[in-house]
Amino acid sequence: MSEEPAGGAGPLEVRGLEAFAPYLINRISARYNADLAAVLREQGLTTAQMRALAVLAVHPGLTINALAIYAVMEQSTMSRTVDAMAEAGLVERRGRDGDARVREVVLTDAGRAAFDGVWPLMNAAEQRMLEGLSEAERPAFVAALRTVLHAIRKHDF
Repeated sequence: MSEEPAGGAGPLEVRGLEAFAPYLINRISARYNADLAAVLREQGLTTAQMRALAVLAVHPGLTINALAIYAVMEQSTMSRTVDAMAEAGLVERRGRDGDARVREVVLTDAGRAAFDGVWPLMNAAEQRMLEGLSEAERPAFVAALRTVLHAIRKHDF
């Protein structure tokens, strides 16, 4: 069976899974998460906690809803994850300046240390994932992913 370029027209049976972008994206994401799961367990973290740590390291002071969107998680799952992280001393909830009714989640010093410990593992997993791309191809690949995300996103971030 000949392979059509990604995004080609035609039925899946003709195109094949290897030319169907959603299939490839799911496989890549699942492999990345599976590769990290074992090393995260050694660090006492879950994949959900790793995602929350990473998002909060870049975007401190998010609401649970915004954190769930950035971390690609259901709000209820994120809420339980933040509860466990708060109990472990990795995050704390604070009232937002100017509106104490809004609760923001921020990393504690222990949370920052946990992220600093797991970041090299995340980065190494990304580098393994991108091994087939040249250094010149990598920025273009990431730019293409951002373009796709921008086209399908439902939020401004």
